[in-house]
Amino acid sequence: MFAYHQSASTYFRYQYESTKAYIIPLIEEKLALNAHTKVLEIGCGEGGNMLCFAELGCQCVGVDLDISKIEAGKAFYSKGDYSNQVLFIGDDIYNQEAAYRNAFDVILLKDTIEHIHNQQKLITFMQLMLKNDGIIFFAFPPWYMPFGGHQQMMDKKWAGLIPFTHLLPGFFYPAFLKIMGEPKNKIESFLEIKETGLSIENFEKYISYAKLKTIKRLLYFINPNYKWKFNLAPRLVNSFLAKIPWIRNFYTTTAYYMVGNK
Repeated sequence: MFAYHQSASTYFRYQYESTKAYIIPLIEEKLALNAHTKVLEIGCGEGGNMLCFAELGCQCVGVDLDISKIEAGKAFYSKGDYSNQVLFIGDDIYNQEAAYRNAFDVILLKDTIEHIHNQQKLITFMQLMLKNDGIIFFAFPPWYMPFGGHQQMMDKKWAGLIPFTHLLPGFFYPAFLKIMGEPKNKIESFLEIKETGLSIENFEKYISYAKLKTIKRLLYFINPNYKWKFNLAPRLVNSFLAKIPWIRNFYTTTAYYMVGNK
């Protein structure tokens, strides 16, 4: 496991810096971010992404099932200037619709949707919480990309550097994880990601089913997050290669989508 995954404060900082540099400018192409903007982040963790929005005056709500991350987020914000702009909720997002129907200008899912079962249901559900002229921003690693199985979370760092191991078929994948010394709970987590892994084609199908339109799509060969993780400059997939269905999943390390109501 890499150091930034072991330190909540380090992870918080890199989330903040990468979102500020690469996501905020894209959203601002579509709408102004100010004190009138309401933002929801699903899978907010400790809230590093939301700090970028809070600095611009936005009112933010972060929802996450991991209570330990919610508590860590509250602790981070209690020491700063934006605690009154960020509300943390430790709950299932489906329990929040009644309180927040048509409430948000921006809904953010960064490296979250690939962990969620029944993604089509979630995308359709989110429309209930989105204002008519609002946008939803997604960032996710396509399942077939070299590290789509989140191997970087493996306890043995060298094992996490082996690409495409998550594509091993049937019992070979859990057997590989066991041989690598991963504990039972981690193996179960990796297998769950294998169940929920998301391709570009399936994601676009779910967007179409929900009658949402794609406002912006960026497919990255080098994920912007890698600037902070590995000191690599972000790089988009070649425009021709980005148009090749299915194959593009293997060399796209993250997909950015900004979508809205038709």
